[in-house]
Amino acid sequence: MPKKSKGAIDVCPTCGNKVDKPTKTWQLVAPLPDAQGRITITVMGVYECDKCGNRWKGVVSKIKAGGTSVEVEGKKGTKKIETAPRSKDEGYVIELNLEEGEEDEEE
Repeated sequence: MPKKSKGAIDVCPTCGNKVDKPTKTWQLVAPLPDAQGRITITVMGVYECDKCGNRWKGVVSKIKAGGTSVEVEGKKGTKKIETAPRSKDEGYVIELNLEEGEEDEEE
């Protein structure tokens, strides 16, 4: 099977017509995180040419979320958003003095 050309995904491989939007999209989630601890979510799509009626599948965008950053890859390029690391939420500390409770029971 011949390799596909690395052209734009929204251009028909048969006639070269540019398609605005995919007709159907779905998401694929990677089961394992990458080295930075991010999960990759790939948005796939089915495109249909208005001129020749040809249909093809392709990657619409990729989202790498988790860790301390979110990275979005799309038609316009890659955008990286840094997030602040979360502080560890500690609950309320309640101290009980059991000796005080024993004195009340003895009296």
